[in-house]
Amino acid sequence: MTLQSLERARTIERPTREAQLQRAPSVQHFWDQNTRLFEAAWAEWETDTDRASVLDESLFDAKLRTAVAQAWADPTKEGAVKNQWKEVFPGVYETQFFDPEKLIVLRDYMAAAADAEIPVRPPYGISLNRGGAMLDPRSQGYLAAPNFQTFYRNLMDAYMRPISRLLFPDVMGYDTQTFGFSIQWQADADTSLRAHTDASSVTLNLNLNLPGEEFSGSGVRFFDHATRKIEELTFAPGTALIHHGSVPHESMPITAGERSNFVLWLYGNHGQVPAPGSPHPVIDPKERWSIPNVPSDGFAPF
Repeated sequence: MTLQSLERARTIERPTREAQLQRAPSVQHFWDQNTRLFEAAWAEWETDTDRASVLDESLFDAKLRTAVAQAWADPTKEGAVKNQWKEVFPGVYETQFFDPEKLIVLRDYMAAAADAEIPVRPPYGISLNRGGAMLDPRSQGYLAAPNFQTFYRNLMDAYMRPISRLLFPDVMGYDTQTFGFSIQWQADADTSLRAHTDASSVTLNLNLNLPGEEFSGSGVRFFDHATRKIEELTFAPGTALIHHGSVPHESMPITAGERSNFVLWLYGNHGQVPAPGSPHPVIDPKERWSIPNVPSDGFAPF
């Protein structure tokens, strides 16, 4: 009797942690050879665990969700979306993105996915624990569960891209490609990420911690070249920070508890990003609230 995809995926021999961290050729071959198997296994898992419809727009903050829906229906009302974001550091904006009371649904889903025993590729060099996974189909070993992918695609297309264009007009045309990963900072594991810039036009950092799920440390420190200002920002449950990828930042050490988040990127074909200081084009709102008809170029930053 032929094994079902889910059973086969759970019993397949996996690359070692060391081989993954070293990015051995055999690891790349493992993901390439088993992509279709793992995609089928995720579809089976979602059906078997009755998780085929748990992720929907009710997870988003009600005010943001309403403003975004109005802008898609009438782009001239996009100002209501912009008003949801507060500039908390030069070029860095914050808002309540997810409903804190509904985050448990997403967190439970991600925890169940981590326990599914289907191989997923962690974000190399950032975190290699049960909570880290690649989210975008361009990445090997991505979280290919169909409902999650529908939720992820809606997040990127309906929310992140038009909001990015609204706050940072220079990214228009440098936002055709998507990329995303999840990480889980743990006090006894990977605890910080040194100062860096991202290979993105725009970065959206979403905090997935639940109300009452406290942690110490693990703020994000930002650096402003023009003013030499440095400031450390902290996350409340369900909040988001958005900024150009070129803004230098670092994640500070976590000293207690855990912090869970999604990190999402937009960039142009083959990794193109706008040059710092690029002029801000005048964009018609209808153009801003649109989805580019551009296929994935297959390029993954890591």
